[in-house]
Amino acid sequence: PEEPVLLAELKPGRPQRYDWKSSCETWSVAFSPDGAWFAWSQGHCVVKLIPWPLGEAELCKTAERKGRGGKGEARSRGVAKEKTLECGQIVWGLAFSAWPAAGETEPACAVALPCLILATGLNDGQIKVWEVQTGHLLFSLLGHQDVVRDLSFAPNGSLILVSASRDKTLRVWDLSRDGRQVQVLSGHVQWVYCCSISPDCSMLCSAAGEKSALLWSMRSYTLIRRLEGHQSSVVSCDFSPDSALLVTASYDACVIMWDPYTGEQLRTLRHVPLQSALDYSSEVHTSSLRSVCFSPEGLYLATVADDRLLRIWALELRSPVAFAPMTNGLCCMYFPHGGFIATGTRDGHVQFWTAPRVLSSLKHLCRKALRTFLTTYQVLALPIPRKLKEFLTYRTF
Repeated sequence: PEEPVLLAELKPGRPQRYDWKSSCETWSVAFSPDGAWFAWSQGHCVVKLIPWPLGEAELCKTAERKGRGGKGEARSRGVAKEKTLECGQIVWGLAFSAWPAAGETEPACAVALPCLILATGLNDGQIKVWEVQTGHLLFSLLGHQDVVRDLSFAPNGSLILVSASRDKTLRVWDLSRDGRQVQVLSGHVQWVYCCSISPDCSMLCSAAGEKSALLWSMRSYTLIRRLEGHQSSVVSCDFSPDSALLVTASYDACVIMWDPYTGEQLRTLRHVPLQSALDYSSEVHTSSLRSVCFSPEGLYLATVADDRLLRIWALELRSPVAFAPMTNGLCCMYFPHGGFIATGTRDGHVQFWTAPRVLSSLKHLCRKALRTFLTTYQVLALPIPRKLKEFLTYRTF
């Protein structure tokens, strides 16, 4: 694949009344599931909501035009339509969900129509949930005692929200029941950095400042297992689109790919520094990872590390297939329909990069379709050849 190209960059204004060191970092970026909106926790206690009203192809063309234009042109389109949510606290976590139409008046919408909501995790432990179209505050969820670092909605539209906090707990909320707190998950002994619900909504992975990640059942809200293999704090995790794989990223400069059903380590991706990328002391942990995410079709991974690189990995290879230079990267997320990646940086910027476009093979499409509803154990029980089982369980790539 070609190297990622920077398409556009968004920069926050910096009100003088805030200390930029503590309030301007872009700790979280999010695309709505349909790709129509982009949210950006740009610090200063605000979230920017930017509409993507165009089709995917048009959007990429627009981004290319933005990339060729100056800063003025890069910010000229959509400025009148974007929204600013005043959250009152520094924003750390973001997550979108659709609010389904139910034929009766919903608290989220003036009429019983589908709408989009955004949850924001705040510095004081609050979670504020907003209706995107109007910017109205729907819920203030109280319970956490410290920073809400990450948020994850169940992808099935059930309005179940999981929050991860520096108070060392995860909490499960049900927005369909007026934001009721359903469960508190305790088990971490350090700050919880990241939470991710599997696309089939059966599992939850959480990462804290510990060498192991925890895997929970989303049905019983009990601990399934500890995933042990990293040598330093695990800081990011993500499931593949078919829920068959789980990746965890750590300060030990490694991404481990797991089978979440068996707890088996399938492979390790090591972040070897590029000499050209290093212009400061090699004693610094230059490859400490910040974020990892799967591409929408499940054939690529993106990682952001402290060695000033965005890396793209192909699922079947152990070395990156593409690099892009970026400074102070903190988070990354694929556009839901593929084609580009959004990254957030410590100085409050958001950058949009091209990503490899791939036409999935028929083999991969079949594997993905089967693994969406079959666990590893169910695949292994099938009366099919061993090599086929290995392929379906990602033991061979």
